[in-house]
Amino acid sequence: MSEQDINSDNYRAERVLRESIVSATGLTSSKLQIGIKGDPSLRESTYDRARYCSVVDNNYDELQPNLEELLLNRSTYRIYIGFNNGEIRTCSIFDPLREEIHNAERLLDHAYLERQFPAIGYEDKIRLIRSLHSGLEKSEIYEFLPLYWRTIVVKRNEMWAPMERAHIQAILATLNKLRDVQQYYLRNVTICIVQDIVRMGFNCDGTQIINADDYDKFLEENLLS
Repeated sequence: MSEQDINSDNYRAERVLRESIVSATGLTSSKLQIGIKGDPSLRESTYDRARYCSVVDNNYDELQPNLEELLLNRSTYRIYIGFNNGEIRTCSIFDPLREEIHNAERLLDHAYLERQFPAIGYEDKIRLIRSLHSGLEKSEIYEFLPLYWRTIVVKRNEMWAPMERAHIQAILATLNKLRDVQQYYLRNVTICIVQDIVRMGFNCDGTQIINADDYDKFLEENLLS
């Protein structure tokens, strides 16, 4: 490959997309799930760490529909659930650069949800996300991006599709089962409707990044078989 090819915008754009674990355009069809190993000393002590029964565990049946409400009918586009410590982190489309932190117990209170998370229909939320993407492309600041990154952003925006409602419901409905897996139980999970992926951290200090379309297959092959 010539130096000119290496310095070309197409080459740089392709390399950026290829190098990232989850790229600007998400997981490719050849990467239905990705596993990341963590601290080996934690993996070795997996069997010695009993699962702590947290406020999320004790209240998940009540908490699940409220978490679903946040992603489907309110401003939240990304949610992190910390099973061990009861920490819930959310990101809102009305303040997309900020991460909010909530105690899981507070999310059991419908009045708290009403105050903290503005209501917005799922289709309206998707339309707002698309307008945010479009606004970036039209911004003068966008001109600061290298040409190859502008190509990536345009490609991402053109092919972008949100996580399906059914996938959100299916994921939230099975988290308590993953939490009950002996030794290798779920510690935390991040669901993002913009990227259409699920990130899961387990007791063995491993992380799984899963395409939402293949979540059922992941459960069948790795955890619930």
